[in-house]
Amino acid sequence: MRPVPGGRFTMGSDRHYPEERPAHAARVDGFWMDATTVTNAEYARFVDATGYRTVAERPLDAALYPGADPAMLVPGALVFRMTDGPVDTRDVTNWWHWTPGACWHRPEGPGSGVEGRANHPVVQVAYEDAEAYAAWAGKALPTEAEWEYAARGGLEAREFVWGDELAPGGVQQANTWQGPFPWRNFALDGFERTAPVGSYAPNGYGLHDMAGNVWQWTTDWFAARHAADPAKPCCAPDNPRGPAMEGSFDPAQPAIRIPRKVVKGGSFLCAPSYCRRYRPAARHAQMVDTGMSHIGFRCVLRRPTEP
Repeated sequence: MRPVPGGRFTMGSDRHYPEERPAHAARVDGFWMDATTVTNAEYARFVDATGYRTVAERPLDAALYPGADPAMLVPGALVFRMTDGPVDTRDVTNWWHWTPGACWHRPEGPGSGVEGRANHPVVQVAYEDAEAYAAWAGKALPTEAEWEYAARGGLEAREFVWGDELAPGGVQQANTWQGPFPWRNFALDGFERTAPVGSYAPNGYGLHDMAGNVWQWTTDWFAARHAADPAKPCCAPDNPRGPAMEGSFDPAQPAIRIPRKVVKGGSFLCAPSYCRRYRPAARHAQMVDTGMSHIGFRCVLRRPTEP
C-alpha cells in the first residue's frame, strides 16, 4: 500500500460529461491505498481461505429482473465481445453479452480461465464481492472523493493522471482503446484486454493504473451530478460520502430496482471516440449486482500508521 496525504482538491469537472459537474472543492483525510488493483492471484487466495462464492456464481432472483428471458436467469456475467464492424454505439448490447458461466475465474465464460493472468486485475466482481474481499483483508473500499484525490497524485485540476496530454510524445500512459470502438483496437499500448497490474508508471502517490485497464468500485451511491455547491468555496466538504441510495436507481429503467455505485478510472474499453472516462474526474454508474469484463477494485486503510 502507499500513503496518500490528506488535503483539499478540486473534485469533478465542468468541461466534460454532465455527471462530473459541478467542479467543487473537497477535502479528505490521509489514508493508505493499494498500489495496484486487486489481482486474480490475490482474489484466489481470498476464495481459497473463505470458500466465498461471487454474485456471478449464485442463482438469480427472477423478481429483480421483470420481463427477462427465463433462460437467461442463470449464474453468469456480462462479457465484452468486439463487433465485426461499425455499430450504433448508443446500444451497448452490440458488444455486451450476458454469458452464463462467466465469473472471476472464467472471465470470458466457459472455456476461459485466468491461467497466465495471475497478475492481471480480477474482473467479474460485483460490489459485494469487492466489499467481501476488503473486509477479509482488513481494509475497505475507497469513497469517490478518496479515489479521485488519490488518482490525481498531487496534480491539481489536470486532465489526466499524468498531465494534460493523452499520449505525450506518442507514448501511451494507460491501457485504453486505440481505434474505432468497438470493432477495431489497434492496441498501440500492447494490450487488447486487461494488462498486468503495474504495467505503466505510477502517479505522484506511487499508485499504478488509476486510469484505464479496469474501472474500480467506490462506496458512493451514484447521482446524476455532484451535490456540492461551487458557489461556496469556503465550505469544502470534509470526507464527503455521496448521496443516499434511493437516488441511485436508473430513471430510464424504473421497473428494475437495483441501486448503482460510482465506479472510477475508466478501462481498456475507453476510447477518445466513445468514452473519454480515463480521467480522474470521470465517473460512471454501475449496478451493484453485476460483474463485467472491465470492472475491478482496490482497497484503502483509513489509519495513520503504516500497514
